[in-house]
Amino acid sequence: MLIGVPKEIKTNENRIALVPAGAEALVGAGHTVFVEQGAGLGSGFPDAAYEAAGAGILPTADEVWQRADMIMKVKEPIAVEWPRMKQGQLIYTYFHFAAAEDLTRAVIDSGAVALAYETVELPSGELPLLTPMSEVAGRMAVQEGAKYLEKVFGGSGVLLGGVPGVAPGEVVIIGGGVVGINAAKMAAGLGAHVIILDISLDRLRYLDDVLPKNVDTLFSNRYNILESIEHADLVVGAVLLPGAKAPHLIKRDDLKRMKPGSVIVDVAVDQGGCVETIKPTTHEKPTYFVDGILHYAVANMPGGVPRTSTLALTNATLPYAIRLARDGWKKACAADRALGLGLNVVNGKVVYPGVAEAFGLPLVDVQSVL
Repeated sequence: MLIGVPKEIKTNENRIALVPAGAEALVGAGHTVFVEQGAGLGSGFPDAAYEAAGAGILPTADEVWQRADMIMKVKEPIAVEWPRMKQGQLIYTYFHFAAAEDLTRAVIDSGAVALAYETVELPSGELPLLTPMSEVAGRMAVQEGAKYLEKVFGGSGVLLGGVPGVAPGEVVIIGGGVVGINAAKMAAGLGAHVIILDISLDRLRYLDDVLPKNVDTLFSNRYNILESIEHADLVVGAVLLPGAKAPHLIKRDDLKRMKPGSVIVDVAVDQGGCVETIKPTTHEKPTYFVDGILHYAVANMPGGVPRTSTLALTNATLPYAIRLARDGWKKACAADRALGLGLNVVNGKVVYPGVAEAFGLPLVDVQSVL
């Protein structure tokens, strides 16, 4: 198979979908790998490292897209890339379709096969290709939130860990999944008082067992969310409905209950956000204010730490990429139900329920395209 790895062009996105070791594994299995010139530099991987691994270097993205049977990316194709997608081409990346109708319709029109990292799902419910970036984003949420609480950035001037004689900051985390538990670990490690909310009692029991004593668990309902955010210095949105749009759990009017200069970091922004006032931002301009509350909403947070993120992501995505290249997407997805759940749009047909529901589009049974 001909595998293409274009450079990521979303603002300040420095990750790459394939490291040199991955290219070496694919080339060693008999496949051809093309990498766009300079695509790995942001993550610390020069072109020479890919050439040493047996990959070819192409000077433009157009050439990579035109020649490849499978495109490996990190983030969803943006508008300038849509005309490069072609009929029957497998695109293996994060898509987050349910929050992006224009992207959904562009992929439908292209006839490409969209296999989304974020909806590959194991029988246990684990999302193995989303997990590593959720781990990074959860930890970054607290790191960034702590920074933007500083007065120089417009925050209230609270140090999350406090000092002897001064109470620590209050951190509220909505969602106890992978993002939530990693955010809680970081916030607790800094010495903050943490409240983490979830709708699963089993998950809350687990969190109560494994997290330190400065973390309290609460059942997630409207009353508890409102009570918690009134005292919060930092709120982390960590809600995930796989492949679907996140619900708005904090409404605009709710911001009036929060302390001026407090910070919201909504990690769910790439799925529409769990805060009504959230809108995607970039690493270049990461924050904005609504009603005196600082909002941080970078949709590709892990792109801020690309070396760590690229290595973590490709550890998870490469084994599936090897299978897709070896067997082709149809055979690979038919043989592995978890991988098959990654199919969202196939040859102009929506095959993932959350995407069809988000935009009122016809849903086609995935088995019919396999």
